[in-house]
Amino acid sequence: MAPPTSGATTTSSGITLNVNGEKHTLPVDHRTTLLDALRERLDLTGTKKGCDQGQCGACTVLVDGRRSLSCLQLAVAADGREITTIEGVADGDRLHPVQQAFLDLDGYQCGYCTPGQICSAIAMIEEHAAGWPSAATADVRPEATPPLDPDEIRERMSGNLCRCGAYVNIVRAVARAADEVRADDTAAAKEAAA
Repeated sequence: MAPPTSGATTTSSGITLNVNGEKHTLPVDHRTTLLDALRERLDLTGTKKGCDQGQCGACTVLVDGRRSLSCLQLAVAADGREITTIEGVADGDRLHPVQQAFLDLDGYQCGYCTPGQICSAIAMIEEHAAGWPSAATADVRPEATPPLDPDEIRERMSGNLCRCGAYVNIVRAVARAADEVRADDTAAAKEAAA
């Protein structure tokens, strides 16, 4: 590509995406969404394109450990940040507790929304553990951590739609995974203290 002439603006940039522990350097048009960069440029097709308007949650990935709707985030805004897609949540052959719970409790039907549901649930469990309130939280004082009951889970996962209606099993799967993550964290803290 020829260098821009004086006064001209460039419409593309070279960026580095840190995806699932691997660095990928690529040129992108400034209008390219993170979702399109992941799917079309890096062939990571687990993240789905649903509404392309940020309303369904099928494109949810983790950016620096927090939920992000990749259809609304520009790829250039993710330059240098840690991105985790569904392809990167397992630990080798060991599924993440959320993945295992979805599998065990049939937290999916067609599976299209499942990658976004799982990424969202992983971050949501961490948000709850950190004491972040939701719209369903009755007591929002920092010292009052509400139980992660079905109402809390439904509210916290409300940005992820399932067109098949697998919500009952999704809530059960998230609850089980949250219990397992909490137990793992407790065991790790005890081991570190010993």
